Amino acid sequence: MKFSTEELIEGIQSGNKRLIAKAITLVESKKAEHRIQAEELLKRIMPLTGKSVRVGVTGVPGAGKSTFIENFGRLAIAHGKKVAVLAIDPSSSINKGSILGDKTRMEELAKEENAFIRPSPSSGFLGGVANTTFETMMICEAAGYDYILIETVGVGQSEVLVADITDVFLFLKIIGGGDELQGIKRGIMEMVDLIFINKVDQDNLQKAKNTRLELKRALDFIPPKEKGWKIPVLLGSALHNEGLEAIYDSVAEFIDLKKKSGRFNEVRTHQAEKRFEYWVQEYILALMKKNNSVEEAYATHKKNASEMVSNPSTEAKLFVEKFLTKGNNI
Repeated sequence: MKFSTEELIEGIQSGNKRLIAKAITLVESKKAEHRIQAEELLKRIMPLTGKSVRVGVTGVPGAGKSTFIENFGRLAIAHGKKVAVLAIDPSSSINKGSILGDKTRMEELAKEENAFIRPSPSSGFLGGVANTTFETMMICEAAGYDYILIETVGVGQSEVLVADITDVFLFLKIIGGGDELQGIKRGIMEMVDLIFINKVDQDNLQKAKNTRLELKRALDFIPPKEKGWKIPVLLGSALHNEGLEAIYDSVAEFIDLKKKSGRFNEVRTHQAEKRFEYWVQEYILALMKKNNSVEEAYATHKKNASEMVSNPSTEAKLFVEKFLTKGNNI
């Protein structure tokens, strides 16, 4: 059944989870008629957005991101908050479909009336997020969710791109995971706002404390992202709800600091600008692909690049200049 824009907006405002999910599906769709309706929907709900706290949760596979989000979400709800979870699944590089499917391991959080969980395939989009995650956040904010928790794929250096759409960037680390991925750690450490060493128990407590000390020393060599904020490195176990209250308080403290300094709105403006730049590129490429002569030229330059007739970057430059220079209309 197709829903009108009015029906979707009313459903979003009333907190109807089914219609919220329908609205997100509409925004994720690439069909032309759906894009038109999605743009109208997003324009209409814009005045209702901007009041949530956007939290990105990252870490290597096995760090316990889902368990952390589930129990942190339940804690936030216990504090009277509404929580939306955008769980980004890795996608098949072949058919772009989700590999993990629904996040069934958040069963307890899913039972909560004030929780909404939405799994979305990353569809090959870099940064461990889906290409419409920002727009999905807008819908959840319009629905009145206080916290938007984004569980990212946790696959590599590009993971830090999640910082472009969140207010708080939380890095989960585990003991014994090794630091063989030093490049990833360095990239995340430059973007991180909070660090939580997860899965800590009596057996590894001393190792966890040593790791915390190492991380704090490493942070001393990295310029602070936010003036006046010393990045907390906290210990605990998400599974056993240990240390989550401290994380909850730290998130609130960090947001309060950013709002008092004026950085909160400044960062939100930057996030919107980044989304503008992304969609400009998307729409230009889509428009160019509709033109037969463009498609033929694209195939020719691509062939030259693949056969190493000339440098791939040169072929790309020649192709773009051919159709985007003055006097050449697509």
